[in-house]
Amino acid sequence: MPTVDIDPDELRELTGHDEKGDGELKDDLFGLGLEFEGLTEDGEFELEFAPDRLDRLSVEGVARSMRYQYGDARGVHVPSPNSAEWTIEVDESVPDERPYVTGAVIRDVNLDEDALDSLIQLQEKLHATMGRKRAKGAIGIHDLTMLKGGSATEGASTIQYVGVEPDGDRFVPLDSDEEMTPSEVLENHQTGQTYADLVSGYDRYPAIYDDIGLFSFPPVINGRRTEVSTDSRDLFVEMTGTDQWTIDKMLNIVCYALSARGATIEDVTVEYPDHELVRPDLSMKTKTVAHSRIETILGIDLDPEEVIDLAERSGLEAVKEESEAGDLVYEVTIPPYRVDVLHPLDVIDDLGRAYGFNDLEPTYPDVGTVGGRHERSRLERAVRTQLVGLGFEDLLNFHMSNEEENYERLEIEPGSDAYGAGEPATIKEPYSEDYTILRTWLLPSLMMVLERNTHRSYPQHLSEIGFRAALDDSENTGVGESRHVGAVLANHDAGYEDAKARLQALARNFDVDLETPPTEHPAFISGRTASVVIDGKDVGIVGEVHPKALIEYDLEVPVAAFEFDLEALR
Repeated sequence: MPTVDIDPDELRELTGHDEKGDGELKDDLFGLGLEFEGLTEDGEFELEFAPDRLDRLSVEGVARSMRYQYGDARGVHVPSPNSAEWTIEVDESVPDERPYVTGAVIRDVNLDEDALDSLIQLQEKLHATMGRKRAKGAIGIHDLTMLKGGSATEGASTIQYVGVEPDGDRFVPLDSDEEMTPSEVLENHQTGQTYADLVSGYDRYPAIYDDIGLFSFPPVINGRRTEVSTDSRDLFVEMTGTDQWTIDKMLNIVCYALSARGATIEDVTVEYPDHELVRPDLSMKTKTVAHSRIETILGIDLDPEEVIDLAERSGLEAVKEESEAGDLVYEVTIPPYRVDVLHPLDVIDDLGRAYGFNDLEPTYPDVGTVGGRHERSRLERAVRTQLVGLGFEDLLNFHMSNEEENYERLEIEPGSDAYGAGEPATIKEPYSEDYTILRTWLLPSLMMVLERNTHRSYPQHLSEIGFRAALDDSENTGVGESRHVGAVLANHDAGYEDAKARLQALARNFDVDLETPPTEHPAFISGRTASVVIDGKDVGIVGEVHPKALIEYDLEVPVAAFEFDLEALR
């Protein structure tokens, strides 16, 4: 778990509670979910915290949470930035691997040694967590007085985010007295060597220029010219990364921390080649939470006024509303620095902490039970046993796939009406090009196994009961998930009748009505394909795999297959 070092004296000063002793502070911190791990060599608290609350990576963020806990602050606070006087101009030469940038100007900040140490710690902790060790987002903080902006529209000063040749312009990096090119930084500078892997594969390196020259080489190192010290009063904060949302949220956390020091936030205009943004983005989102769900999860009865009070003491704002069904709900406003509130349950967790989890009275469940198999697990086991009895070899395939395997090789068009053609749930940061989506059906996985087993003898009868998913607006998560039964029969005489016969046997064993009306599907032979209709509901497909698909998978024998939703057998 991540840890953060907090000076208890500074925490007392920022919360305005000098009367709090160390023991009392530890208890209050524990109430927020921050566990005391011990003292550092400098006498600071080393606190372990849940990695979702990244706004608590600094003493300023922890102090803000404690002020809400004490009732000294209430509701959502959003700084009012001044109008932009600086512009970041994004050049088309910026590497495609790191195309995004954001920024803000911080004015009149009081940076004593403690404040500067806190800012540096926040920067590095954000790098390690949300920034994925600078790979996803990297922060550069500069002394604004050392920048010279070029002229821009409406009198604003401009800096440029560009791509440069590895052996391009020279600059003096931090912790050095020698001018270096970007490639020399990666080869000869200790920090450059540490982060060289992040950019070494780029044709051009990311770089930020003002009118004087190169002053930042993200995500590796800043230039010495703009180094921040305790004498710095105005700062320029820039962040680059692979995702605009990530760096914008990192920027919000930094802006709120500096605002707590009395600083004024100033907008920065980001000019991309095809659009323009004004940052920081301090817009707020809302979550709808039902009163009944709050009471059910927390196990207590609450008046609406109590819920609103708890929300305000959590740094949120809640407004009573009535749902379409006539139920009491709350429209809860989330502040810009909160990156962890993804679901109504996250709001309820905040309300519970504000109420005090230690104040909740434990009760025994009113239903006694013993452990046992889940109903779905029992169904899966029974179906798997029947499939093995019908001559199938049971498989367990990966749930993740890619669009070529899931659609293209079987000539499926994503989003079409064909079975298995649902829009995929996409992996935002895929580890491999082989696994970029969650599969929408099982047949591609089974065909891949046949493709890899061409050296084995036939017949090959394979089955799987497995997970699949597709986008579904009717679901709370936006993704519909289910488990399917899939099977393939590969042999010199495999045909539609063989697949249907086993499907009929499975249906009889589970006492369901099976119909197989003719249908068309691009992965199957026309006239040898049918829908699987169980108890009047269309739940799958059965047929002979199309010769084009057999050629695609280098199969020299016919393949018959079926697939349907497991729940149809319940």
